[in-house]
Amino acid sequence: METRKTDRRTSYTKDLIKTTLLSLMEKKEFTKISVTTLCKTADINRGTFYLHYCDSYEVLDELIHDMMQETTSLIDHLMCAKVHSCTYPFCSKIQEDTRYQVLFLDESISSIIIEKIAEAGKEDFVTWIMKRSLLTFEEAEAVYYFQINGCLAINRQALKNKSTNWKTIQSTIDRFIKSGLESFLIPDRM
Repeated sequence: METRKTDRRTSYTKDLIKTTLLSLMEKKEFTKISVTTLCKTADINRGTFYLHYCDSYEVLDELIHDMMQETTSLIDHLMCAKVHSCTYPFCSKIQEDTRYQVLFLDESISSIIIEKIAEAGKEDFVTWIMKRSLLTFEEAEAVYYFQINGCLAINRQALKNKSTNWKTIQSTIDRFIKSGLESFLIPDRM
């Protein structure tokens, strides 16, 4: 019974810390937000913060992990027979889930976001394309990082410009990426 209360309080506190960090990031870069500022704004003491996180980068990691939930990989999205109905790509989540958009507008953490996104799908992507093409590991990895960086850049641009036609932009980019990937595939291995 006591465990349940602790879990609820822990969950509440961690959510408060994450929400506060996102709120602070609307006003200043992540790298300029101290744990002290985060704690004061969340109205918690530093001991409470350190009970749950080692530093603000660990909070950021958890936010990125939370954001990536319920999304599909590049391959699942692009190479699915029913592209419009069977997957929920990460790039769409960036546009549709406004809570996390501030993460993509902060240039100071772009490399961290790229690495976290890459960690989540690189192995599957590289393995998939190498089995179906003559690309080397290095080439397949380069294609993957090119796509991830492009996704981040186009989302940042759409957010800055307050784009209202994301679905059209996404569809255009999807067709571009899919055509590029298909040009590497060996026909009998598709």
